[in-house]
Amino acid sequence: MTIVGTLTSEQLQFFNSQGYLVIESFSSTEYVEALRTRMNQLLNGFDCSSSASIFSTKNQQKSSDDYFYESAEKISFFFEEKAFDDDGKLKQAKELSINKVGHALHDHDPIFKKVSCSYKMSGILHSLGYKRPVIIQSMYIFKQPGIGGEVVPHQDNSFLYTDPPSCTGLWLALEDATIVNGCLWAIPGSHKDGLVRRFIRDDNGVHFDKPSPNYDQKDFVPVEVKAGSLVLIHGDLIHQSFENQSSKSRHAYSLHVVDTHGCVWAADNWIRRNVDPEPLYVS
Repeated sequence: MTIVGTLTSEQLQFFNSQGYLVIESFSSTEYVEALRTRMNQLLNGFDCSSSASIFSTKNQQKSSDDYFYESAEKISFFFEEKAFDDDGKLKQAKELSINKVGHALHDHDPIFKKVSCSYKMSGILHSLGYKRPVIIQSMYIFKQPGIGGEVVPHQDNSFLYTDPPSCTGLWLALEDATIVNGCLWAIPGSHKDGLVRRFIRDDNGVHFDKPSPNYDQKDFVPVEVKAGSLVLIHGDLIHQSFENQSSKSRHAYSLHVVDTHGCVWAADNWIRRNVDPEPLYVS
């Protein structure tokens, strides 16, 4: 099948200028519900007594373990930091305690694969100039009511680096994302300043090669979207989200794509796959 670019010139201009783009009503209600229903099924089948891995963007260097590393090629479950009491027991049901599920939903689950590898997704990537794109990771993010953790300011290229950089995030809202329940925030145009630092995996584990810059919160703008909207995120865009202190969750499905044409995957990235990912298409 011939892949045709689906972004308009106006959309491309906004993305290139601002570093992000909102595509409203990208996915139908049926597709959104299909992803949510399938995730409920996966959660129901997950034995939480077999794993208590916690995901945190504040303490990634301390929290990375074999379960995290192996998730690159599996469907793995990660809990919120605030999900456990002092005795290490869940405070509430596992369905309300999970931070995210990743990082290979697109590889191993047919429902998530169908959405991830759709013609619509490929059309966007073609518009952005990808020649041989691969999905390098996928995540279902819950942003649980009351305990949904903060995601600190970061750039996706820090974690998923190619030479030259080629990462783009595709963030599909499965529920309305608002300021109240922890929507994305971004610094428009920050992608033009290039990559600030990298997250490296070596014999000592994982660590950043440089300290985090101090960002002025006044520079961030909220990216509030309705369920079914897709947010494109340039790999160098500075973005974040705050804790969800509301009573409503903020589910989202996030993909990260890199190019394998003229771009080399860095050997010291945290993701180390035993099997190379299949390209979505070759142009």
